Amino acid sequence: MAAVVRLIPGRTVFFVCDIQTRFRTLIHGFDHVVATSGKMLKLAKIMDVPVIATEQNPRVLGSTVPELDTAPLGSLYLGAYDKTAFSMAIPPVIALLKQHDFKSIVLFGIESHICILQSAFDFLQLGYDVHILADGVSSSRPEEVPIALARMRQAGAQITTSESAAFELQADANKPNFKFFSRVIKEEAENREKALEALLGGSSSKL
Repeated sequence: MAAVVRLIPGRTVFFVCDIQTRFRTLIHGFDHVVATSGKMLKLAKIMDVPVIATEQNPRVLGSTVPELDTAPLGSLYLGAYDKTAFSMAIPPVIALLKQHDFKSIVLFGIESHICILQSAFDFLQLGYDVHILADGVSSSRPEEVPIALARMRQAGAQITTSESAAFELQADANKPNFKFFSRVIKEEAENREKALEALLGGSSSKL
């Protein structure tokens, strides 16, 4: 029987991968990736989940899109890191991870078959549990996405959705923050449905 790999509250970090301005017209369902990512940033604030972002060659590809406002996160935002490597597991990020007691990494952003996939492989090899938000990743060609998700699953990554991951981290409706958590889930319900339809075709078979 396969081991159950769960998100661990208090030991989880969100990774925002290369959601940059120059990709806006190049990535399938880009606005839905942004919407899902924005929801996760709101939930990170409510659930006290740290966030790390990367930007691929930002001098050429631009900075993270302005819709993803990290200011409300305060000290939960651990920074944005420039990179030329496709993987997010660059030396300064690895050094930062070693400063914390993280076990679960949640990945979302672009592109599924390049930066997300290589990041997942590297973080798995480093001993972290890796969770991919299927409604929060995409590629320039949508045909690449299910193949990338399948490869990551075969390597040991957990393929999940933003809402499933959020409820797993929240764990209990009796927590003091649940009213605020529930409000975000309700406010983002329409965006969630649109993202699932646009990025997954409304079908779990792509997971």
